Parts: sequence; C-alpha cells; structure tokens
Amino acid sequence: MSRPKVTVVGAGNVGATTAQYIVERELADVVLTDVVDGLPQGKALDLLQAGPVHGYDCRVTGANDYEATAGSDIIVITAGLARKPGMSRDDLLMKNAEIVGGVVAETTRRSPTAILIVVTNPLDAMAQLAFRRSGFPKQRVIGMAGVLDSARFRTFIAQELDVSVENVTAFVLGGHGDTMVPLPRYSTVAGIPITELLSKERLEALVKRTANGGAEIVGLLKTGSAYYAPAASVVDMVEAILKDKKKVLPCTAYLEGEYGLKGLFVGVPVKLARRGVEQILQITLAPDEAAALGRSAAAVRELTDKLGI
Repeated sequence: MSRPKVTVVGAGNVGATTAQYIVERELADVVLTDVVDGLPQGKALDLLQAGPVHGYDCRVTGANDYEATAGSDIIVITAGLARKPGMSRDDLLMKNAEIVGGVVAETTRRSPTAILIVVTNPLDAMAQLAFRRSGFPKQRVIGMAGVLDSARFRTFIAQELDVSVENVTAFVLGGHGDTMVPLPRYSTVAGIPITELLSKERLEALVKRTANGGAEIVGLLKTGSAYYAPAASVVDMVEAILKDKKKVLPCTAYLEGEYGLKGLFVGVPVKLARRGVEQILQITLAPDEAAALGRSAAAVRELTDKLGI
C-alpha cells in the first residue's frame, strides 16, 4: 500500500520543519517546493539522510516547480513573506495574497481532490482567498491558527500552575492575531476549569500573552518568526486527516451561519477527519465572548474586503 502524499509549499523554517515532523512520524511521503533554486532540494536530501538514523522510510522530494506535487492528498501552504519586527499582519496582505493565489492555482490543478491547509499570514484572509481561488468545497480548505494559539495558551497555563501540558486543554477562537478569543471558561486542567484554579488577573495576563504569542517570539528572534510550534500544529492537523481520527481541534473554517457569522473564515472548534472538516462544533458563548468573537470576525472581514473576496 502506497503512503499518502503531502506537498509542503515553502521550504523556509515552517515548511521544512513541517516536512521533518511529517516524515519523523512516518505519516506520508513529502514533496517540498520553493521558488529558491536548490533550497527545497538541499533540505529534502538532508531530511532523507536523517532517515536511517531516525528509522523512517518516507520519501522527501525537493522541487522548484509543481510537477512533482501531482496527486497530493494534502497541500500545506506556508509560502509567503514572514513578519518583521514592527510589521503588522496587514502589511503582508497584498504581497502574500499574490503568492498564495499563484500557489493555489498551480497545486489544485494538479491535485484536484487534495485538502488545503493554509498557514501563510494573515491566516484567515489567506484561507478565504484559497477557498475562492481553488473552487474546492469548504470542507477541504482549512486554516492553521487555533491549534497553535491553543498550544501557546496551554503552555502558559501549564507553566503558571506547574502541571503537565498533557493535562491542559485550551480553546482559542476567532481570527489569528491580536483579536483572537481565548476562552478560559472552556479551558481545563484534567477536566477542572482553569477559572477555578487561577485568579481573574492571572487569567487576563495569560490571555494577553497568548494573543501576543507570535509577536513575543518575533521580538526575541529579531529576524524571523516562530516555526517549531507552528509546524507541530500543522502536523497535528495532517495526522488527524490522514488517520481519519475525527479529532476536535480549533481551526480556521468557513462559516455559513454558525456563531452568527456568514461567508467568512474564522477560528472555531472543528472535527477533522479524512474528508477535512467533518463538523463545526457550536458551543454556547457568554455575551462578552460572543462580542469578542464578533470583533475578531470584523477584523477578518476588513482584510477580505480589501482583497475583494
């Protein structure tokens, strides 16, 4: 039986680390593509040569064109310009829209039954663009944001309470960025709501740190942005899809009335399985949470309006 095939577009830090994690877990063969001559080929060869040591037989292929991507089960789009210190996600909008639009046209033509996972920022708007350009059903276009934001929130909660990260579940909704909506009421430690374990002030501090999670890392690195946790988050989604796990994860999905939002990609809890988004789970929001989600959605719509999508 042949292994599934995953294309990762963009061989920068996020893309290459995604490829690394996929083959280390023996989930699929990977095609790594990039416009920079030699970069995907070099990284692919390096990853192949780690195979005997790690014990994986997955193939990794590097390419500068899209021919090798044909017949992919999943296409992960990480290509785009990275944020620099002081640069807003909006600054990235037009340039990355151009890049993502081109990638979607090239890859979906060659893999018409694939599932698209969009990682490029500004995430929610890029997912909307990929959905429009691909013509794919909404179940097969998903944005990676909530898994990462929740992972950051879980990290901070575990540190604060000095417990295992495995005990912590956390939910973050909304757009990926400053307007994201972490939900302490739905976040738990071994089933205990964190609202029972942390003061309101500490919770607010953790929520704020989560919303600024990416910017904090950009500020520390000076050049470049986070990639280990983003790549791990992508692979969590890839595994849920390829193994038909029906795993509930917060992802950016197309809403048609859920949470009172229509015609927009926003982060919500979804059930991920072999066909992509199998179900959007609707949870009851308190008035302040619903208002925060509304503000987040408005920020996303502002970007999609600028792009005319």
